[in-house]
Amino acid sequence: MIDQPDDWKGECSNDAPDCTSDEAMVARVPESAARGSLTKCAPLAKLVWFKSGGTADWLFEPADLDDLRTFLSRLDPAVPVMPLGLGSNLIVRDGGVPGVVIRLGKPFSGCEIEDGNVVRAGGGTPGILAASSARDAGIAGLEFMRGIPGTVGGFVRMNGGAYGREVADVLVDCTVVMRNGDSMVLPAEALRYSYRHSELPDGAVVVSARFRGEPGDPEEIGAEMDRIAEAREQSQPLRTKTGGSTFKNPEGGKAWQYVDAAGCRGLTMGGAQVSEKHTNFLINTGDATSADIEGLGEEVRRRVRADSGVDLEWEIQRVGRP
Repeated sequence: MIDQPDDWKGECSNDAPDCTSDEAMVARVPESAARGSLTKCAPLAKLVWFKSGGTADWLFEPADLDDLRTFLSRLDPAVPVMPLGLGSNLIVRDGGVPGVVIRLGKPFSGCEIEDGNVVRAGGGTPGILAASSARDAGIAGLEFMRGIPGTVGGFVRMNGGAYGREVADVLVDCTVVMRNGDSMVLPAEALRYSYRHSELPDGAVVVSARFRGEPGDPEEIGAEMDRIAEAREQSQPLRTKTGGSTFKNPEGGKAWQYVDAAGCRGLTMGGAQVSEKHTNFLINTGDATSADIEGLGEEVRRRVRADSGVDLEWEIQRVGRP
């Protein structure tokens, strides 16, 4: 994103003619407190995998950790804050997101290797980079991150997992900036992980995390990463506008199997479709609104409930105004 000129006063982006921001909320954001990029009425569709949805009242991309802490400490406590990673597991509703969306960019993306087979990764680090850094250092056990389409901050919050492992298996601790601007280190047990869920407070931003693996051979680690990449390519609609796994796997079963059994493969609503390749994925076929996508998901849930009695839970996050 191009930084705004010094005399910029916060006009709505030209890319967002239908900005639906709450002006009272917008007025509570201290523009002078930000050194990074702060954009009013920022379009979010281009930042999420579904390529749909409305604007953020504000989008803040902090210049560094101090910038993030200062901004949050000066932000009116009544203004909601939502961290945004790669937008891979997210529906942004068409009415947009109130308050401030925080996106961690290059200053928060990178990895360091520590003693004891530990990888420290910034909150904006893509999963593939974290896995590759571990491979290059001969650290095994983090290969599954190759299969998580998101950033460290997102999958620490959501206990992301793939191919038999999840973040709870390898997380040592994470550094977070709380809603009031304070930073603290939280050990893994403080997050009280469960399946695709943590108790990280709302508005807290994960700025880095440490993961512990075990000694391994880089070639063998790389081969496992390649296997995961190939498995994803073969089984998932990766080259479409999608949001990843839509529903959590119910206990003792697979979500896609229940969706398939309910006759939902290929089901459409507006521009949204249930993937024919993997029925736990929804697709934007080109012009879907977020209402189409979410509505289709709810229809799938209704049909599965009627067919099998299973009440599928959303795994994809749905945020913003209807």
